[in-house]
Amino acid sequence: MPGETFFKHPALSFAEYRHSVNSGKHYKPHLHKRFSIGAIDRGEVCFEVAGEKATLQPGSLALINPETLHVCNPVGTSMRSYFMLYLDVDWCFKVQQALWQVEAFHPARMPLLADKSIYQQYLAVMAAFTRQNDVLAMEQLLFELMETVFCRCCIPKTKTTSSRLRVIELKALLSQDLSRGVSLNEVAADLQVNPYTLLRQFKKEIGITPHAYRLNCRIELARKLLQQGVEPAEVALECGFFDQSHLHRHFKAATVVTPGEYQLNFVQ
Repeated sequence: MPGETFFKHPALSFAEYRHSVNSGKHYKPHLHKRFSIGAIDRGEVCFEVAGEKATLQPGSLALINPETLHVCNPVGTSMRSYFMLYLDVDWCFKVQQALWQVEAFHPARMPLLADKSIYQQYLAVMAAFTRQNDVLAMEQLLFELMETVFCRCCIPKTKTTSSRLRVIELKALLSQDLSRGVSLNEVAADLQVNPYTLLRQFKKEIGITPHAYRLNCRIELARKLLQQGVEPAEVALECGFFDQSHLHRHFKAATVVTPGEYQLNFVQ
C-alpha cells in the first residue's frame, strides 16, 4: 500500500525524516534550504541535480546541497520506496566545524555516493529515527552518519567572488518577509547593482530565477507552519500565496502531497 510518513523529534528539530512507500508520483524540479540525503530501498529512479543525471538504486545515496535545483523520479511507471533526511545547514556546519577549521558550510562535491556500507549506515539511522527514545543516542547516530558523509564528499571551496557574495545577499533578501510581494528592482536597489546583471548572476549560480527561489522559500515556510498545526488557509496568507488553492497547487508540485496530506501524515 502507498503511504507517506513525515517525522521530526521536538528535541532534534534540525532533522526531518520522510519515508514514502510504493510511490509512483513525479516531482517537478525544486530545491530545499536544507542539506538533504535520499535513498531508495525499492525500485529505481532517475536522479538529476545541478544539471547532472544519474540512476539511483538501492546501495547508493543521493546528496543534495542546500538550494540546489534537483529532481528524482521513478523510471517510467514503476513504483519506488524511498527515505529522505533533511538537515538544517546550521547544524551541518557545526558538524563540519568539529572536523575542520571552516568559516562556512562546505557543500558535497558529488551528487551520488555509491558506497554500500554508508548506505547501510544511513538505513540504520533512518530505522532508528522514529523509534529511538534516547535523544542523545539518536543525535550521536546522526553525527556519525554526517561525519562519514562529509569526510567522504566535502572539500574546501575556493575564495568567494564578489558576484557570489551578491547572490548570497540576494538569497537572504528573498528569504525575508515572505507574506509580501517584492520586485527585482527593489532588491537590486538594496544591493546597489543592476537588476538584470543580478538576475543573470543568480540564475547562473542557483539554476532558477529569483522568483522561483522565493517560491521555494514560501514552500519551506509552509512546511514549518503545517508541522506546527497551522490551518492551511492561514498558512497560505502567512507565506504570501493568494489563497489556499494557490498554496495547494504549488505545495503539491514541490512535495507531491497536498498541504492537508502533509499535515495529516506528519508525526511528531
